[in-house]
Amino acid sequence: MPEPVPDAVRAAVLPLAAEVLGALDPGAVPASLAAVRRFAPRRRVSAGAGPLWLAVERDDAFRARVARAWSHAHPGLAADLLADPPAAGEDADRLDLAVGAVLLRPDGWQARVSAVTTPPAGAEAPARPDADPAHRAHRAEAELRRLAARLTAETERADAAEAELVALRRELRRLRSDADRSRSEARRAAEHAAEVAAAAERVHAETAKVRASADDDRRRAEDLARVAREDAAALRELAQVRVRLLLDTLVEAGSALREELALPPATRMPADLVAPPTPGPAGPAARPTSRGRFADDPALLDDLLAMPRAHLVVDGYNVSKLAWPDQSLAEQRRRLTERLATVAGRTGAEVTCCFDGRDADLGTRAPNGPRGVRVLFSQGEIADDLIRRLVRAEPPGRVVVAVTSDRALGADLEAAGARVLPSATLLARLGRV
Repeated sequence: MPEPVPDAVRAAVLPLAAEVLGALDPGAVPASLAAVRRFAPRRRVSAGAGPLWLAVERDDAFRARVARAWSHAHPGLAADLLADPPAAGEDADRLDLAVGAVLLRPDGWQARVSAVTTPPAGAEAPARPDADPAHRAHRAEAELRRLAARLTAETERADAAEAELVALRRELRRLRSDADRSRSEARRAAEHAAEVAAAAERVHAETAKVRASADDDRRRAEDLARVAREDAAALRELAQVRVRLLLDTLVEAGSALREELALPPATRMPADLVAPPTPGPAGPAARPTSRGRFADDPALLDDLLAMPRAHLVVDGYNVSKLAWPDQSLAEQRRRLTERLATVAGRTGAEVTCCFDGRDADLGTRAPNGPRGVRVLFSQGEIADDLIRRLVRAEPPGRVVVAVTSDRALGADLEAAGARVLPSATLLARLGRV
């Protein structure tokens, strides 16, 4: 167990440790000395002696800082203590040597500390420190060096404090300027906020007026809508009565005409009665209106098929080869006729689809065509001529819609009174099926 350090050595170490503590940056202060550092410089030694000495004994980093400060004030003694072997002679002050030994901790430092209280070997009586003039001169020189080092350190500290003071004053001026600017901006912001609040109040008042006016307009509109609904209901009822009366009149007139003429019910259509080709000119017939639609508009086809007793005549392969060019002819016929059957079922129109007979070993009419679609194959003629005869067989005034992209055939069909639409229009209509 190490021997206790004499009080004289401890008393010499503590002021230096307190001085070093005051010069440390806040981040480098040991946790055990944080409270001591907040003391006034004159009270650190007296009030914080215990924590200071424990830090010197146990905190190697703090003791190293104190040792550097002591070595700066006693460079000769520090060099002698750290020499191997130690070169400090008997003429050196034993207290200074003990302080250096406690701080630097060279080999055998405890002996140096014990020498403070142990008289030199062979001495008859302890000599007074001030009895020898050389000893006093050495002590004075050592004290002078210590004071000079301390003066240098204090001067450097004063210069640093002055520089810090200048920087703090500069920072204070900047902060004051920023504070003035902030107050000015805050004042402007407050004025702007007051203006915005006043504008918001005005907008709120205007909004309330507009809301009240809108409520009045809504009530008036609801009243007008109620009256309009009542008037519309009355007009609708009147129109229904008129239409019912007119329809009853037409039905009765038609029944009377059928009885008068003794007309049997229609069992066959004109397309069923198409005979072999016979020469003879056919005059142009009236065409239904398109309502301003273009020929490639599928809606035009819908409008035409929605007319009473409309007849759709399709150039089969002209349409199917455009839609499914990679499929076989039989598959093309199947796909086209199935889709045409759907159109016939939805519109109620008569649908006839014509194919060239040389491409199929069939008769004039397909035996198993889809429901609602008349499938015809030309025999001894091309399908174009069959389509021409079908259109010419229709009575004038009936809506006949022919679908083909063959220009020559289309011109002949238009001359015969049919409305000709391109194949792409029908395909666009079939795409919605």
